[in-house]
Amino acid sequence: MALLAVGVVVATAVSLVGMRHYLIDQIDAELLRTRQSLGTAPLTMEQLDALGAVTLVRDRFLNGDAGDRAPDSLVAATDRRGRALALAGYEPTDGQRALAAAVADPAPLADDPEPHDVTVRDTAYRVTATRLSDGTFVLVAASTDALHTGVAKALRLDLGVGTLLLATLAWLTMMSVRRRMRPLEDMVETSSAIAEGDLTRRVPSSREATAEVEQLRLALNSMLHQVESAYRTRERSTAQLRRFVADASHELRTPLAAIRGYLQLYDKGMLREPAERKRAWERVLAEADRMGRLVDELLTLARLDQRPELRLRPVDVGRLLRDAAEDLRVQQPERPVTVDAEGALTVCADESGLRQVVGNLVANVRVHTPADVPVRLAAERVDGVVRLSVEDKGPGLTAEDAARVFDRFFRAGGGAGSGLGLAIVQGAVHAHGGEVDVRTAPGEGLAVTVVLPDRAGAGAG
Repeated sequence: MALLAVGVVVATAVSLVGMRHYLIDQIDAELLRTRQSLGTAPLTMEQLDALGAVTLVRDRFLNGDAGDRAPDSLVAATDRRGRALALAGYEPTDGQRALAAAVADPAPLADDPEPHDVTVRDTAYRVTATRLSDGTFVLVAASTDALHTGVAKALRLDLGVGTLLLATLAWLTMMSVRRRMRPLEDMVETSSAIAEGDLTRRVPSSREATAEVEQLRLALNSMLHQVESAYRTRERSTAQLRRFVADASHELRTPLAAIRGYLQLYDKGMLREPAERKRAWERVLAEADRMGRLVDELLTLARLDQRPELRLRPVDVGRLLRDAAEDLRVQQPERPVTVDAEGALTVCADESGLRQVVGNLVANVRVHTPADVPVRLAAERVDGVVRLSVEDKGPGLTAEDAARVFDRFFRAGGGAGSGLGLAIVQGAVHAHGGEVDVRTAPGEGLAVTVVLPDRAGAGAG
């Protein structure tokens, strides 16, 4: 706005100066034509009187008798000393005497080809002079008061219009800027809300936003979504780690306390009988084995959390299920085991990880269901994915227990085991890019389904 105001002032000044020069040039041209017409003929003052000074000289208006109003033109005759003389039989008027007094010496004015500025009774004039053949001078002056009045009016008009234009433009600019800046104000408000802890806030869309502001809004909302996701993930990971450390400490405390207790009994000589020492030794070995398995499972989970690089190769899922079924029959001969995986069904996966998944699912059935409960192991390819399931007809789980079945150290009903088997299953399946799900209800058994996506599948062998 300041630059525009300067531009308006400069343009107004240039236009007014140009207009003033143009009008003055018009006045000077008229004065010079009059001087030229008087100077072309070698007239004397007497001849000018005899000729009647044309009608122009006899005109009372041109002689300066215009009442209180300053005349637009003045014609005066002067001698060599600049004193006013009678012209065309009329004595010099007050205006003519004032013009002669303002000029003082008419000789330089007659020699100068350009008119001069003079002030006659507080009125500005342009004046020129011509020398007659008898040595007298005729002064011809034209008022520039109308010119200055017109320039002043034009100046006031230009400044008024310019001021109105600037005010209108300033108002329109402020309204437009406020409307266009409103999305940025929403961004500031959203950022402040997020800084205060409200990570769910997003920058709302605006119908008046420019393309650049809309792109900024979308980028900022995307960034905020990523920040919220990262914050929620960190909180979840921190809570999970805190719970994991607490559960691991609790699980390790029990075997350590048992081992320490038996060692203290042995150290104090309280185990005198060979049978007592043998039982104590067996208990120490059992607890040590339990603690070793627990540590191994924790290390397995830690490696899965770090997303290790899998050694992928074609693996026959059907063979894994049949091997797991044979192991279960050896351990529990009385349990009915069914394998539903005809032929070779291969999938590109890490064999050790996939074997651990199947082994943990079968072990979960072996530990948590009665030995005579039937179990079914199945594998099939559906719509380009491999579905692997282990189903039993055991007591099943409640909805609350089913929701936590993949939590670490969770044991439904405080049963046996470390509570890490299904957590390891979930970690290994997620490492392969798959999904694992459970279907259960009290009295209806438990079915665990593993889905390996198409990118992990290799076609049927």
